Amino acid sequence: MNVFEAIESRRSIRAYTSGKVSDEDVERLIDAARWAPSAGNIQPWEFVIVRDTKIKQRLSAAALDQTFIEEAPVVIVVCADEDRSGWGYGSRGVNLYCLQDTAAAIQNMLLAACALELGACWIGAFHEEEVERILKTPRGVRAIAIVPLGHPAEKPEAPPKRSIGEMIHYESF
Repeated sequence: MNVFEAIESRRSIRAYTSGKVSDEDVERLIDAARWAPSAGNIQPWEFVIVRDTKIKQRLSAAALDQTFIEEAPVVIVVCADEDRSGWGYGSRGVNLYCLQDTAAAIQNMLLAACALELGACWIGAFHEEEVERILKTPRGVRAIAIVPLGHPAEKPEAPPKRSIGEMIHYESF
């Protein structure tokens, strides 16, 4: 699968089969994530891999009861080390760059999952402090996304997209 096929075929998957996801596949996804660009190559991302049923249930509850999280064989919580981003860039690193950097890493991970014929969903709706408490993240490490992962048990249609002409502006807005 080339990158354009992965971009066009990737979907948010919220239903998974009972098939296991190998440690090797999880590591391949993390490897894809770590190749994302980051401000000053600081690489502020941290990844918490969760397979434990009880922890997945707690994460699901913290994510506004999105129960498909606990049904996924694997959940990857992507975190940003704000202190690391702040070393070189101060408040802009803490408040912006670490978010941009982890977003790029998450997108790489989602595209890699698609290429491996795995399903994943980028979840940002959750009680951040509760997720950080569940995962025992150190101070300065912020939970950015919850990504449930598994073999897809659904094949969603492509969502409608705005036309290119609606969003391009030349020379000024």
